[in-house]
Amino acid sequence: MDLDAVRTFVAVADAGQFQAAADDLGITQQAASKRVATLERALGVRLLARIPRGARLSVDGQALLPHARELLRAAERVTAAVTPGRRALRVDVVGRRIAPANLLHAFYQQHPGIELDVVTLTGVEAESALAEISAGTLDATFRSLRDLAVPSGLRSARVIDDRHEVLVGPRHPLANATTVTLAELTHHPIWMPGMADSEPIGYYDDLAKAFGLTIDRIGPSFGVDALLAEIADSTQLATFVCEGSRYLWPESYDLRRIPVVSPTPVYPMSVIWRADNPHPVLANFLEYLHAGYSTTAGDDVWTPDWAH
Repeated sequence: MDLDAVRTFVAVADAGQFQAAADDLGITQQAASKRVATLERALGVRLLARIPRGARLSVDGQALLPHARELLRAAERVTAAVTPGRRALRVDVVGRRIAPANLLHAFYQQHPGIELDVVTLTGVEAESALAEISAGTLDATFRSLRDLAVPSGLRSARVIDDRHEVLVGPRHPLANATTVTLAELTHHPIWMPGMADSEPIGYYDDLAKAFGLTIDRIGPSFGVDALLAEIADSTQLATFVCEGSRYLWPESYDLRRIPVVSPTPVYPMSVIWRADNPHPVLANFLEYLHAGYSTTAGDDVWTPDWAH
């Protein structure tokens, strides 16, 4: 099986768009389409369907995706096994639009000469990511570590407190607010469809229970772009975004990001690495994260009991 085709299929599935996936892979959109078409011909099934705002997985594509991810991880393990100490620093940022990715990008901008491999284990449970750290196929990952003990031989440090904002459209009742309290949000349901990872699910369940919020996770996810379009058109829909997340939308959407205060809920994330990892860049990256966290951690924030 062509690993480049499998890698492209996974990238399109994660991004929800051929163009965005092509940009991530450093190829043209036409090349990405050809790779996926080659994989579909080899398997004899349709994996992705084009829709007005991008692409979505078919039923066969949904069935293939977890196996495709495992195939790519196996291929990475093979490569790492024969090139110890010489490969690029490999960091799992979970998703390319969230705080870990932005921190890693900022670190790279300060050290443009380093060899760096940015990995996105989107939809992969924390236990599996930590297993990759233990195996040495990943150098670092970012997780909340909710109800999860760090295995022997690994180290962790909390380096992100990602502050929450509410994202609403221009006709939402909160559209003109400069800030919003958690008490005020009890009157405005929060919509976060398609959430699958147990860590964020648990965090938002804890947040809803602590403050009496209604956080609706019902319904499939058609990608961030579809979510933003629906919020822009709605007079009632709102969703949570974190301060460290970066999203782009057409100017006509006129979406509003409103900070949540009194207190500000933060999503805690720790960096996890192997204690005996000798990679020459890892120590510098960890120092960079520690220094950044010491200047951004603040008061009047809320985290669940398990994060204290």
